[in-house]
Amino acid sequence: MSQARSLFHDLSLKVEHLWDRVRPRDETPEPVIDTYMGYATPEGCVLRGRVLDTTWFSTRLEAPSRLNAIRNMARNFITNEMPGVRIASGDVETVTDEEGYFQLVIPALPSEWQTAELSLPDYESTAQASIQVPYPDAEVGIISDIDDTVMRTGAYWLPRNLWTTATTFVSNREVFEDTAAFIRQAEAGRNPVFYVSSSPWNLHAYLNQVFDNHNVPNGPFFLRDLGISETKFIKSSHGSHKGDAIDTIVEANPGLQFILVGDSGQHDATVYLNAIKRHPGRIRQVVLRRAGKIDDADLKAAEAIRQTDVDFFSGPSLAPLLNDHRTA
Repeated sequence: MSQARSLFHDLSLKVEHLWDRVRPRDETPEPVIDTYMGYATPEGCVLRGRVLDTTWFSTRLEAPSRLNAIRNMARNFITNEMPGVRIASGDVETVTDEEGYFQLVIPALPSEWQTAELSLPDYESTAQASIQVPYPDAEVGIISDIDDTVMRTGAYWLPRNLWTTATTFVSNREVFEDTAAFIRQAEAGRNPVFYVSSSPWNLHAYLNQVFDNHNVPNGPFFLRDLGISETKFIKSSHGSHKGDAIDTIVEANPGLQFILVGDSGQHDATVYLNAIKRHPGRIRQVVLRRAGKIDDADLKAAEAIRQTDVDFFSGPSLAPLLNDHRTA
């Protein structure tokens, strides 16, 4: 960690500790379980989520305006997480970490969309978690980036990305219809879809709403923990987070090949080339939307992908791939 990064980490940690001391507290908290969509592995089904105090788990403002968009976004980030809380599903139990996150593996479930009951043994709160369990006739898995791949954010320029996300109401977000159509085509009613992004977990509900509004196929999110702890500042880099998530998904589905969908603005070509090298024979196709400036490293990575036996497409639109037999 560089000296500047270390100083910024220390400052951020002090600010977080100060906020923890002064923010309003509910003397008798009733935690809620904020669930993330689960996924299946050969060992069972992985349930994920976070436990938060109801004080900060407030309802969203529905009237579309820039001010309400900013208010809703603030509510996603000003959270009162609850560490050390027991959470269970059936006979399986775990404890939330220092930022309220949890993950537990329950026994395998039949192939289809499933739900599992979650509870807090020390409280009255319960919740249901949805789980994607691939169908036995699935032929391929789809792993897609989100920012500037599924929806326009300008993620390759951080200030624009933050401004767009914070000030745009859910119903006004721009989704690339050709990408949504491509994913629907590849999903074909039977193939599992997964979404990998460097966006923080705080945005999972917001992203679900955007996807539902634009008929983007459902699938588990693999987002990023941007929390601050005593030993870590931002839990992983963009590239390592995305690469680790791809590894998790590929290893969880040993019988499938995968289509990797991304863009040219966040080094996806390099990330996907490395995934091809780590998982020989498992990547069927790489699809990249051209967005932002393409640097030399990504140009070289794209050319290296072309030299493999993996089908490769790059263009400003994915429309040429619609009704293409290679995606099924």
